[in-house]
Amino acid sequence: MKKSYIKMLIFQAAILLVLILNSFVSNILKGYNIVLFLLLSIILFKIFFGIERDRHRYTKDVFLDLFIFLLAFFMLYYIFGLVIGLARTDNYYTFLGFKNFVIPITLVIILKEFLRYAMLQRTHDSKLLIVITYLIFLLLDVSDAIYYNDFSSGYDVFIFIALSLLPAITANLACTYISRKTGYKPIILYLLVTRLYLYLLPIVPDPNEYIVSIINLILPIVWLYRVYVFFDKEKDEHLTRKYNKKSVLGILIPSVVIVVLVYFTSGYFRYYAVAIASGSMSPAINKGDIVVVEKIEDRYERLEEGQVLAFRYNNIVIVHRIIDIVETDGEYFFYTKGDANNNEDDYAIEQSDVVGVVRFRIPYAGLPTVWLNE
Repeated sequence: MKKSYIKMLIFQAAILLVLILNSFVSNILKGYNIVLFLLLSIILFKIFFGIERDRHRYTKDVFLDLFIFLLAFFMLYYIFGLVIGLARTDNYYTFLGFKNFVIPITLVIILKEFLRYAMLQRTHDSKLLIVITYLIFLLLDVSDAIYYNDFSSGYDVFIFIALSLLPAITANLACTYISRKTGYKPIILYLLVTRLYLYLLPIVPDPNEYIVSIINLILPIVWLYRVYVFFDKEKDEHLTRKYNKKSVLGILIPSVVIVVLVYFTSGYFRYYAVAIASGSMSPAINKGDIVVVEKIEDRYERLEEGQVLAFRYNNIVIVHRIIDIVETDGEYFFYTKGDANNNEDDYAIEQSDVVGVVRFRIPYAGLPTVWLNE
């Protein structure tokens, strides 16, 4: 057995021991501690083994393929968001937001993938060393979930497997294979985009945690398959994949359209859309219709009886007709009723709850949203 092989086994065993202790004894590798741990690991690895430069031949081709792949994914994801609903993310564009979320996540991704690449380059195609490298980074991804899950019931085990373990398994399979084939740069781009969009985009789709888990499970496998097919073709045909302008525009133009639709339904503009989930306004507005609402923007004095008002009540947007308006000390209060209801609503709508006035409707366009919510 080669001396370098034994040294690598000892190095990997030491890292595995630290991660096991972190998972089961004391969770100290969190926040900037994990950044320091990864940085120290890279320094020690360079001292004992050295680090090869990334000279992979097809990195640019994989980069372009990844760009198109991510563009297509987010286009489909936001179309899905138009159906299931969109959510506004917290404001991370602050010093604390960058300090606590964006910067540590970015540093961990870069350092982790650089260390993975360095280890894989020194495995010399040893299956044992490759498997141990894979297990190191798999444990690194699920260490927090192991530590904070008590596994006291079958449900706890299921939650850990479904939400943490399975997505981490597929992500690390993809990262390990692609890192060996193309280097660490495409992996870093993929992870930065898929992990940071939640902190950098103001509007994101709002699926539940199980759907997110399924997406995180499938997405790396799809990209892994694309890269595998690419290198399989390279081996058989010695051809480099080419993308013309039409193929890029074919993804880019629909993506721009989706962005416009997303912001239109999110309430950022003067007009936006609301899906109707009940029949309380029939026959004027039916369940499953989409209504286009014009935001009031503090012009409450322009509202009149008979107009259809969109307002928030118990964190739900309701669309009912105004039947009375009362002004008290410069404040407006609105009383409403659904056209199909026998009684008026038993609460007054304050100015702060008003969203806007319904201008027109699109019949049945909101049925998919209603069905999924139900």
